Amino acid sequence: MANPLINIKALKRDFQLGSETIYVLKGIDLQINKGEYVALMGPSGSGKSTLMNLLGCLDTPTSGTYILNGKDVSQMHDDDLAEIRNKEIGFVFQTFNLLPRTTALDNVALPMIYAGYSKSERNQRASEVLTQVNLADRMDHQPNQLSGGQRQRVAIARALVNKPSIILADEPTGNLDSKTSVEIMNLFNEIHKNGNTVILVTHEEDIAQYAHRIIRLRDGIIESDTQNTNHL
Repeated sequence: MANPLINIKALKRDFQLGSETIYVLKGIDLQINKGEYVALMGPSGSGKSTLMNLLGCLDTPTSGTYILNGKDVSQMHDDDLAEIRNKEIGFVFQTFNLLPRTTALDNVALPMIYAGYSKSERNQRASEVLTQVNLADRMDHQPNQLSGGQRQRVAIARALVNKPSIILADEPTGNLDSKTSVEIMNLFNEIHKNGNTVILVTHEEDIAQYAHRIIRLRDGIIESDTQNTNHL
């Protein structure tokens, strides 16, 4: 058995609120292998957003270990974490997080600037992934000239551009109507088929059903971790 892509042991995250300590994650053990498609579910306050922030190296745990692709990221400092985020993780957010006065092509190429690619390399790769998400004819459009679904496709292309180990999607259909949501989720299916590891954070059952494995959190612990029988 190869080493898991994500290996988390006894992960805890507490927050100080004045003199009070809030225990959000209470010792999470989790392994995710390369190429898996996982949904993280749970009600508000279950710890799923905190866990996503830790998985995405946006935050560090209070205690426990997190090995990502063979590297212990639980003890890393901000600069090292920023580099890991840029190379290993592609983020897709509910609110798209696109630069407003910038073309789709330049929005997608942005992570490659930090990774040190030349302009021609950036543009070539950005147009490749925009074509992959069916936006070849929208590369020169700015976000305000695109529909919500098209904006989310730009955000997905940007997440893919550096060929990350993981695509981490936080409520990716939260701002979309149901027809567009289905289109976006079908796109995630394609991305998963192409070999990407996809981790989806959602509170919607129908969206979670696209994933092959569903992990449910409650009160800071994993309540259940099951294979989705629809995909067996």
